[in-house]
Amino acid sequence: MDAHNVSFQEAEPEGDLLEIIASLSRPQKFLSPKFFYDQRGSELFDQITEQAEYYPTRTELGIMQDNIAAIKKAIGADASLIEFGSGSSYKTRFLLEHLEDLAVYVPVDISEDFLIATAKDLAKDFPNLEILPVAADFTREFDLPQPKRMPARNVVYFPGSTIGNFMPDAALELLKVMRAEAKDGGALLIGVDLKKDRAPLEAAYNDAAGITAEFNLNMLVRINREFDANFDVDAFSHRAIYNEVLGRIEMHLISDKAQSVSIGGERFDFDKGEYILSECSHKYAPVEFGAMVERAGFRVSEVWVDKDRLFSVQFCEAV
Repeated sequence: MDAHNVSFQEAEPEGDLLEIIASLSRPQKFLSPKFFYDQRGSELFDQITEQAEYYPTRTELGIMQDNIAAIKKAIGADASLIEFGSGSSYKTRFLLEHLEDLAVYVPVDISEDFLIATAKDLAKDFPNLEILPVAADFTREFDLPQPKRMPARNVVYFPGSTIGNFMPDAALELLKVMRAEAKDGGALLIGVDLKKDRAPLEAAYNDAAGITAEFNLNMLVRINREFDANFDVDAFSHRAIYNEVLGRIEMHLISDKAQSVSIGGERFDFDKGEYILSECSHKYAPVEFGAMVERAGFRVSEVWVDKDRLFSVQFCEAV
């Protein structure tokens, strides 16, 4: 749940149904966090970012505000800013306001309609900036559009610690895709949530208002609606715990009783207390993340953190 900008993800019924059945058939049942983000899920996530316990969004923006001059210097003039998973481009607006010498902004998102609408809104606010949206799955290499003005370098932008939502091997593969899109001489500007004490982490994912709980359970509501399932949503509970060994928050959907669920003609039995793993949010020590980006072909050159060392914004140069 570290997605910085969330957009509505259209379901692909046949493939997604097969994925759900396969995921729930494993010894540890799980569901992909992509199923969080229907319209209601996106609205709930926006509410989560406003909760007192949820530090990532406001902390990252604060880091950017405090260090914008250094960030601007690191990016340099005439760059192409390529945002992976741009969504509503919320934090990007602040960045674009201060990068007045960008050559082009390339927002990349899988949800084409949402992407085009957001790009049009940004074009109104930044009429002198060329904006070239790309509808693509950013976990795989994609073709960059040809801008009117040749950029001096490509800078991939990936805020929100969304990198934490990927398992370590998948995160490394994604960083390799970013390196390919950055090209030689390019760079990566990325938000990374830091390892810290258990208390603030678990509080952030178990807010007192219950918004995260509703967000987690809404996944079951969506699966019932779109895949003809019969989850008894009231018979499941939300829990988020910090797994210190694996350095990650785990979101669980816990069965409150022994029950069976039918999806696509398949039956799944749950014991009381059994859970579905709905998301993992990995946290990194700076040295850990530095080692990962090096394996992907980057080198960390700048790290900006808040005073409490909760979160980081990192600038990585292609090597």
